[in-house]
Amino acid sequence: MSLIHTLLHLPARVLYLALFATAIGLLGFGLYLQHVGGLEPCPMCIMQRYAFLGVALVALVGGLHGPGRSGSRVYAALIAVGALGGGGIAARQSWMQLFPPEIPECGPGLEFMLESFPLGEALPMIFRGAGDCVAIDWTFLGLSIANWSLVTFTATFAFALWMLVRREAAR
Repeated sequence: MSLIHTLLHLPARVLYLALFATAIGLLGFGLYLQHVGGLEPCPMCIMQRYAFLGVALVALVGGLHGPGRSGSRVYAALIAVGALGGGGIAARQSWMQLFPPEIPECGPGLEFMLESFPLGEALPMIFRGAGDCVAIDWTFLGLSIANWSLVTFTATFAFALWMLVRREAAR
């Protein structure tokens, strides 16, 4: 059997635990950039972290549970929702970085917005972004953190779709 065939036929439990490890690794790298590299996350970056955390937690539960086919599809659907949410935020931030507003607004931080306003009012403010959401402080292979986040959420969404249509037994 080829390596690709083996990877494609791994049990769902193993695949979900691999996704969990990947998401936690990405979150850890973000914390490294923040605390060691001195990069302060903007409100949109923090929302993307929450989406990665949500994906990681669902993947962990899926990996520990070892679900059957139906359960695996439920976990995959939840992961897809998290990936879509995080990917939407990353796409908006990437767009803002490509086409920055003429007058960048340096609005309040995420914590202040969530404590001071109802969620319905805070979310539009978060998605408008702040001046620091437009800043590109770090790149790798020419892509910003928001770009890499979008790539990762897209791959996570593709993984979730694959898990939804996969015919293999989940165990």
